[in-house]
Amino acid sequence: MLNKIKGGLFGVAIGDALGCTTEFMTPKEIQETFGTVDSIRGGGPFFFLKGEVTDDTDMTLCVAKGILESPEDPIEAIGHHFLTWKNSHPKDIGNTVATALNQYKGNWEVASRQTNILLGGKTAGNGSLMRTLPVALAYTNPFKIMMMSHKQSKMTHWDEKANEACILYNRIAHRLLLGEELKKAIEEEVEGTIYRIAILAEPNEVPNAYVVNTLRWVLYLLYTSTSFKEVLVRATNMGYDSDTTAAIAGGLAGIYYGFDGIPAEYVDDILIKEEITEIAEKITQFRHTQA
Repeated sequence: MLNKIKGGLFGVAIGDALGCTTEFMTPKEIQETFGTVDSIRGGGPFFFLKGEVTDDTDMTLCVAKGILESPEDPIEAIGHHFLTWKNSHPKDIGNTVATALNQYKGNWEVASRQTNILLGGKTAGNGSLMRTLPVALAYTNPFKIMMMSHKQSKMTHWDEKANEACILYNRIAHRLLLGEELKKAIEEEVEGTIYRIAILAEPNEVPNAYVVNTLRWVLYLLYTSTSFKEVLVRATNMGYDSDTTAAIAGGLAGIYYGFDGIPAEYVDDILIKEEITEIAEKITQFRHTQA
């Protein structure tokens, strides 16, 4: 289980660190500039250091810490970590998340609803999906996973498309943690949903920050790749919102292929690898207490 949980968290961080280089670029621009990006380089529009992670990983770790501190009802603890992170002046923070954190006055539901009003109803971004994985890593009860996936998403993203994406993603993660095959888990979870198209053909839309587009691409890349590295390199070289696409895909790929299936050079490059390892070990210990 530690191999899977550690793999999931490092998968998020490595996808994030790989994808930040090509964020906002088109595949053509990436090809002309780099050829193929298959190593962690840093750079990108926010000038990240090699191995530095972005808001995707930072917020994922905030969710993990909040759950570990207050597992029965972690929302306030998660929110505390969000606000502490925001006050550290991160290089990049998504518009929906930033608005919600600025609107928070003691009630996350009110902040989220107000954010939705201020943004004209456009709160179906991928900013809650990118951070949701610790819910599936920590909890073992499927109902609890669905409930907490929704609640942590709703803190900032009012639109139900964002919340539903978090639930679907964590349902797949839960199945992978129990040892199911990746393709089988995806096939059964997307049946009857707007994401079924992802296992039938390459998505028509670009992998931008709209949560439906993001998750369709994530599922397509996972379904049509055969290794951890292939998933993340393909996501990175798709461009657009590449750090988030690769981080989200990396979370599931990391669980499925395990920490042992991640190239060592990727792990070595991550600047906060000790913190991620410590959190993975704590989540694994907590998970065992629910058995």
